[in-house]
Amino acid sequence: MDLASLDAIDVHVHVEQDGHGCFSLDQELMDASAKYFKADQDRTPTVASIAEHYRARRTAAVVFTVDATAGTGHPALSSEEVVDAAAEHADVLIPFGSVDPHAGKAAVARIRRLVERGARGFKFHPSLQVFEPNDRTYYPLYEAMAELGVPALFHTGQTGIGAGLPGGRGIKLRYSAPMLLDDVAADFPELTVVLAHPSVPWQDEAISIATHKANVYIDLSGWSPRYFPPQLVRAANGLLKRKVLFGSDYPLITPERWIRDFGELDFKDDVRPLILKENAVRMLGLS
Repeated sequence: MDLASLDAIDVHVHVEQDGHGCFSLDQELMDASAKYFKADQDRTPTVASIAEHYRARRTAAVVFTVDATAGTGHPALSSEEVVDAAAEHADVLIPFGSVDPHAGKAAVARIRRLVERGARGFKFHPSLQVFEPNDRTYYPLYEAMAELGVPALFHTGQTGIGAGLPGGRGIKLRYSAPMLLDDVAADFPELTVVLAHPSVPWQDEAISIATHKANVYIDLSGWSPRYFPPQLVRAANGLLKRKVLFGSDYPLITPERWIRDFGELDFKDDVRPLILKENAVRMLGLS
């Protein structure tokens, strides 16, 4: 990857469809999230179409699916296929893997295989995968990632998946409280932890954790910047200027919309390139 040719790195991009016509979620959850985000673009782009979209914008993308087979009962897309497909577009795509935390030792072994295959990190969605990240049952996952030197990116806060449905389709937000990840970051100081999204309603917790733990970052995906909580904008523009990352949550929010709205905020000139690219380069170990 030629970093000099890139204007930005989007650290949060979902692969929602594989090459076999299978989707990452069932239709009800897919429709609910699209309605929540008012998404009017293609909801299920393939890896190849994601690469085309980002290449045209001189932007790299961290791509992943979420393996929530046990939590949702819906078969997950193959992280192996995501990693292999991303390798065909290595100029703009950086693949992350995903494993079902409930798979135990098999999940640990799969983490190792996926890194050998080319995965540069791992994505977790505690609410969708139905697990408390600080439960020591799952610590072997973090031990493996720390040993392999790859980051773990966790969904935090509100989720659009299940939003507006009766009971939220049973998806529980408490699993995605960022303070659960303070334990993980403290117990695995060598593991890079990324708190994905403005962590509403726990934004102050996320800011506190990222301020306190050198190994914790915050990605800014899932919200248009114009709706960021004011305390997050202040922190990103100052104390946490080297700890926050551009993320869109594509295909629900496009990178061009995110960057356009980001440009309307009063960020310092020296902070903008850190958020858009340089912090991600450091977090991902690309330099």
